[in-house]
Amino acid sequence: MEIDLPEVIAEVKAAFDRYEQALITNDVAVLGELFRNDPRTLRYGIGENLYGYEAINGFRAARSPVGLNRRTARTVISSYGRDTAVASTLFYRDTAPGKVGRQMQTWIRFPEGWRVVAAHVSIIDEPKET
Repeated sequence: MEIDLPEVIAEVKAAFDRYEQALITNDVAVLGELFRNDPRTLRYGIGENLYGYEAINGFRAARSPVGLNRRTARTVISSYGRDTAVASTLFYRDTAPGKVGRQMQTWIRFPEGWRVVAAHVSIIDEPKET
């Protein structure tokens, strides 16, 4: 198996960057496009566990657009073969000082393009540097 092919990493990074822009601008249509439209798609969020595309899309449509801005750090994208990748990132929001968010997404290449099939988001107290 070929791991971390540069062209695959570049494709997934472009999709990930598009997702981030859609997230902070509350572009629900693009967010919906980038998640796989499938009842097996899931998203474990900070305060919700969402099973299936419809539940995820419903959450996005109902969410307040206020306070979505964030900055990411330590983003790592790894690919496994040509059709599977994982994107992991930390994120920070000015509205949540002392907290760090963690996000992981599993991306799969389908005929229509790269789509998230599983996502996990959590927030913890920012670890103290040692």
